[in-house]
Parts: sequence; C-alpha cells; structure tokens
Amino acid sequence: MAQRPSHSLKYEYAQYVEREIEIYKESVPRAVLLSIADEAVRTLAEADQLALTEFLLCAEVDKIIFKRLRLQSYAVWRKNYTKLMAELRRPEHWGLSQDDLVVRAVQPVAGDSRVLVAGAEMQTPALYLAANGCDVTTLSEPDDVQRVMDAAAQAGLGERVHASAAGLESFTPDAPLTAVIYTPAAFAGLGAAERARVIQVLQSATADGGVHLVQTIVAGKRTSVSIDELRRRYSGWDVTVEEGTPDSFMARKGITPEPFM
Repeated sequence: MAQRPSHSLKYEYAQYVEREIEIYKESVPRAVLLSIADEAVRTLAEADQLALTEFLLCAEVDKIIFKRLRLQSYAVWRKNYTKLMAELRRPEHWGLSQDDLVVRAVQPVAGDSRVLVAGAEMQTPALYLAANGCDVTTLSEPDDVQRVMDAAAQAGLGERVHASAAGLESFTPDAPLTAVIYTPAAFAGLGAAERARVIQVLQSATADGGVHLVQTIVAGKRTSVSIDELRRRYSGWDVTVEEGTPDSFMARKGITPEPFM
C-alpha cells in the first residue's frame, strides 16, 4: 500500500482520451480500422511528411478517431471533470450523510491518506473516501473484487481503489494507514488469538491520530467480535461506541509527543 502519486488534470485528460479511443477501436470491425489507417496515410502524404513512421501513423489514426467521436476539448473536459469530482466528494452522492461515522471520523488529506476497508458491504465508504483523495485498499470475497473495481472505474476512481481477495489474516500494510474500516465479517473463521494478532498488526501500521471503525456490530446479536473484546484490544486508544442499528465502534490512536530536545 505504498503511496501513489497524484496526477495532474492534463494527465487525467490524456487518460480519458486514450480510454475512449481504445474503446472505439475494440468496438468496430477491422475493416473500419483499416479504412481509418488509409485515411491517415493520405493525410500524412498530403502534409509532405518525409518519414512515414509507425508512431506518426498511429498518432494520426488516433487524431482521426478523436474527431469522429467528437471528444471534449481539454477546457470543456476540465470544467465537467471538476464539477463531477465536486459531486463525488459529497457524502450524499454515495447514500451517506454528514452525520455518518465514516464522514465524521475520517478527514482525508488528498495524496497522503491511506485507508483499508475489509468485510461485507464496504463498497460505499471505499468509493466515498477514494473520491475525497484517499488511496483505498479493499479486502473482500473473490466474487466482490471485480464488482468493487468496476464501480470504482465507472466513477473514475480506478487508480485510487485497489481490491484484493486476501483476508485480514494475510494482509500486511507496507505504509502507514490513516484509517481502517471493517465489519465483524472480516474476522469470520478466525479464533480469538488470530483476531488479536491481526488487530495488533493493523494498530502498529496505523499512523498517530488514525482511526479504526467497526461499522456493523449488530445490537443484541452475537458476532465473531464483540464490543467488549474490541474495548480490550484497543486499550490505550480513545474509544467511542455509538448505539444504533447497527452499533458503531470507533478507536482513535493517540499522538505520540515529540521528544523534548
């Protein structure tokens, strides 16, 4: 989960154009592409191009397809993209509210926030946090991995969401975490000793001030991890339990004071 560099709008626009052109190429018969290539050759010949290289030919083909698709100019795309991203950053877009725990507890810092989400029904917080600049890794059932990635790609967040079918017991963070969000389902099949080990690993990997959220502790029902167990595991952290349907557990890691020089 190493930090991934944020990209400029120029880069994002180039990716948009490349993606649309490739989709077009894959959707038309080979004869159509050959006719476009012939048109590109004629255009380059009329321009007195001295050396007809494969690179120039491919570039001219892409230029012709760009015009046929009437793709947005950079200025128009930037205006629409900025408006879209503002909408995606709103909790309400994802069916959340300003009062939801994940919205209140996690304050993303664009380009410097890494989040791990694991367990059932984690797609919504993953996409919301990715839209707000977090680098998100999701751990879910194999059948859910493609669904999460498809949803992220559709929202234009594919580079910020990284889905894996690995379980918590085999996941090792390779960079400090800003937040860890999981449901009791993430611990399914794990005994108490293994749950303790997993939580300890995640706690050690969490940056000072980071939070751990358990969003689906069902009141009155037995789950693989209880509030009492979580309180014990998070001894020394600032713990808050919000009762509801379901209950929510939050633990925030303290900030270690810098040594006095």
